[in-house]
Amino acid sequence: MALIVQKYGGTSVATIDKIRRVAKHIVNSKEKGDDILVVVSAMGGETNRLIELSRSIMDPPDERELDVITSSGEQVSSGLLTMMIKSMGYDAISFQGHQVRIITDNAHSKARIVRIDDEKIKKALTEGKIIVVAGFQGVEEEGNVTTLGRGGSDLTAVALAAVLNASCELYKDDVDGIYTIDPGICENARKLEKISYDEMLEMSSLGSKVLQARAVEFAKKYHVPIHVRSTAKPDEKGTWVIEEEEMAELEKIVISGVTYDKDQAKITIIHVSDQPGIAAKLFNPLADEGILVDMIVQNVSTEGYTDMTFTVPRTDFKKAIKITQGVANELGAKAVTSDDKIAKVSLVGVGMKTHSGIASRMFSVLAREGINIMMISTSEIKISCVIDEKFTELAVRALHDEFELGD
Repeated sequence: MALIVQKYGGTSVATIDKIRRVAKHIVNSKEKGDDILVVVSAMGGETNRLIELSRSIMDPPDERELDVITSSGEQVSSGLLTMMIKSMGYDAISFQGHQVRIITDNAHSKARIVRIDDEKIKKALTEGKIIVVAGFQGVEEEGNVTTLGRGGSDLTAVALAAVLNASCELYKDDVDGIYTIDPGICENARKLEKISYDEMLEMSSLGSKVLQARAVEFAKKYHVPIHVRSTAKPDEKGTWVIEEEEMAELEKIVISGVTYDKDQAKITIIHVSDQPGIAAKLFNPLADEGILVDMIVQNVSTEGYTDMTFTVPRTDFKKAIKITQGVANELGAKAVTSDDKIAKVSLVGVGMKTHSGIASRMFSVLAREGINIMMISTSEIKISCVIDEKFTELAVRALHDEFELGD
């Protein structure tokens, strides 16, 4: 008998009919003789609705209270799914994050898992129960509710699989695996049979919404294979996210996919003194507020002054602007400019490590399409360019064709 952790996203449980379909698959899995632990997201659209309600009162919302509000979505869906399983004649029990005791730090809205107390889960498993855990939720040492960031139910599932030494299946209603590009943008997108943790981590951090980046990072650290599958066709093969060493004929695969991220904003601090410690004075306050700075470009110094440009998630844009303006005034900078109508387009592939000329091909394609590059960032397995948001779809389709990633 094996233990399987199954995670179902918000679109998979968006309606009662969909919850019934998920419950039937869970029951079928149980009947095969396996122990089943289910992690469930809030019903589709519910988290966004709760955030908008909060912002109608306070913008930006108080982060502690926002966690209290948004975590309620998973509480509802976990209870509904558990009742649906019970109505089918199977013993089931739901647990919230504070009941399982998913202990986190106190960084509200983006909390990190410290440890998991699995005593209640193991007891329920010995009693033959199907367990349904509310994803996305945690609790800090003082008992305050925390949440694990958008897509945090993926992290809940992977973390539980790691602690319980279980396999992990992530079911999605809108996709049946990982694709070379968003199928909604490019009709010849190709589903990948396998993808390495590093590639998936880059794709997730660069805009792919299929898996939360932190969940992939956790899976890599604790060697948890992830099988991304379709809720509508649960018996079909999806995409395995695994160790790089397990990838067959790896060197033949130069580029695995093209991603884009429109949830980006660009901030520039103009004419700031070019001397040691300036970057620290700018970025330390942003870090203290939990704002993730991604790409950073500093211009060549002219007469002892320089411009510095960086990107942040669009959700943190207002907060980041306020902090940057305060620092700019303190440093005597000329001005702060910003642009929240940008997108980051990226190529990802472990084959880049041993193949040259990828960047030049990417830049040539964008130039041919008349797309200006504002910023560039590279690593061993990715190249990212910041462009005007309105050219996003054109850019990713052109790159997908250039590197022959389609079916």
